[in-house]
Amino acid sequence: MLNISLAQLNLTIGDLAGNIARMTAAAQKAAAAGAQVVVFSELALTGYPPDDLLDEPDFLIRIDVALAGLLDASRLTPDLHWIVGAPTRRQGPGKALENSLLAINNGKVVLSYAKQLLPTYSVFDERRYFEPGPEATPILKIGGMKIGFLICEDAWNDTCEHYPINPLAQLAAAQPDLVVTINASPSSVGKRKVRHAIFAAASNRHKLPMVYVNQIGGHDQLIFDGASFAVVPHAGVVFEASRFTEEVATLQFRRGKFSCVEGKTLATPVPPVGLPVMAFYRRQIVLGLSDYARRCGFGKVVVGSSGGIDSALTLALAAEALGPENVIAITLPSRFSSAGSIDDSISLCRNLGIKLFEHPIHDIVANYEQGFEAAFSEPLKGVAQENLQARARGVILMEYSNHFGALLLATGNKSEISVGYCTLYGDTNGGLGPIGDLYKTEVFDLARHMNETSGHELIPEAIIEKPPSAELSPEQKDTDSLPPYPVLDTILKFLIEGERLSVEERDTVKADYARLAEIEDGIALIARVRQMIWKSEYKRRQAPPILRLREHAFGSGRRMPIAAKYE
Repeated sequence: MLNISLAQLNLTIGDLAGNIARMTAAAQKAAAAGAQVVVFSELALTGYPPDDLLDEPDFLIRIDVALAGLLDASRLTPDLHWIVGAPTRRQGPGKALENSLLAINNGKVVLSYAKQLLPTYSVFDERRYFEPGPEATPILKIGGMKIGFLICEDAWNDTCEHYPINPLAQLAAAQPDLVVTINASPSSVGKRKVRHAIFAAASNRHKLPMVYVNQIGGHDQLIFDGASFAVVPHAGVVFEASRFTEEVATLQFRRGKFSCVEGKTLATPVPPVGLPVMAFYRRQIVLGLSDYARRCGFGKVVVGSSGGIDSALTLALAAEALGPENVIAITLPSRFSSAGSIDDSISLCRNLGIKLFEHPIHDIVANYEQGFEAAFSEPLKGVAQENLQARARGVILMEYSNHFGALLLATGNKSEISVGYCTLYGDTNGGLGPIGDLYKTEVFDLARHMNETSGHELIPEAIIEKPPSAELSPEQKDTDSLPPYPVLDTILKFLIEGERLSVEERDTVKADYARLAEIEDGIALIARVRQMIWKSEYKRRQAPPILRLREHAFGSGRRMPIAAKYE
């Protein structure tokens, strides 16, 4: 019999001492539960992904010191094997580092394995830093069990879809009793279902029980949801740890089965349906925002409150992530702002318990207009006049951020960011874009979800129901410049996400897009939207990082040239 603890922790990139302390506490908890093995996530020592920190000589020296500290910490639990991910140095030609799994027991490394498959797609760029490990079958006998070990991608490639090498098949040939994989798998909509399918199929194919351990927490754009699990042949996933929270779960493994968890009978199989999409978005954004602010040293955030749906949702999510006492709203009316928008901001902030300030921009904009005409002998008009208002608001919001030390949150959604319906150095200002991976139709859906599940109205219905408007010119509506958002979002999802959409969403989007592509006006609209996407890349490159909800989020997950010709 083997007792094995799955330790999914919220580790901080670069905080080596803090990460060791977190792992030590988890190991002591595992030892108290009678575990012989505690498993941490991929690159747990440094946090994932450390990116170009790995190119810093001082950081590499710190890693060397931390590895020695990790060995010392393991002596506190002499009967426990620690399975830890860490960068390790290597000799010979190629990169100087390997992405390694270390099995540590009582101050000694008793097994070392280097990751063979290094992903360089989507948000991953491991080949930039690491050399692939040699073919190996890392097996360690603990508690009378032969345990095999792999790192993330090595186990994900069991169908050889992306690489000709199959480390899992190599390991399975050595006939371990159990395979343990350490992972750093970012969360995105539909990802849980993909993980379960891949590992259930691999478990069936090789007739092997498997354990999957993941980290949690927000790291810049990426959010990790934990959801570590155990899977056995034919039964599938029989245990799943909590999502979006730290957990150290101890499982009992014998005769090829996971029979209990901390004295409780396992409820098997684990339900295949996870969180509803809107609940997933909410938890992902809240964790990503709270960790981003905390890790960057911000105790408070500030948001420009327009009385519209985007800023309202951003404020509601920020209040949940940080507490309403740590969220500041500023309404910045111009001569085009409706009284309803100001009143709606007041109602919203009252509902959320957020402090609201008012800073009109009428005089500031008028002075800029007068100065422009005096200098260039022409009145400011059109888009330039509209953008001036957005930039005046951006300046004031940044003034508040600088003076009071609050993180400014941008409020743009994915639909607007996609087509450039945003003002550079205006509403794109900020240190983070919490809703930048939500399409506009999803912004409305998430606002309704928050109202429905909160027990009372958080976001006033007046905000949800009124037609979207930037209020930068008289009687302006978003539909003056853009197609209706349900139509626009269909086109954007097809062009930007494509095959990366979830199966359920993909069929609907493809069908709606095909109907548009059959009519002349639809063809023209698709061509227009495609041009808008291409021409707006320079804005996206200068916008703040956004929290990733989908596989193909703007930023590290979608890299397009700016100075290019698109046909």
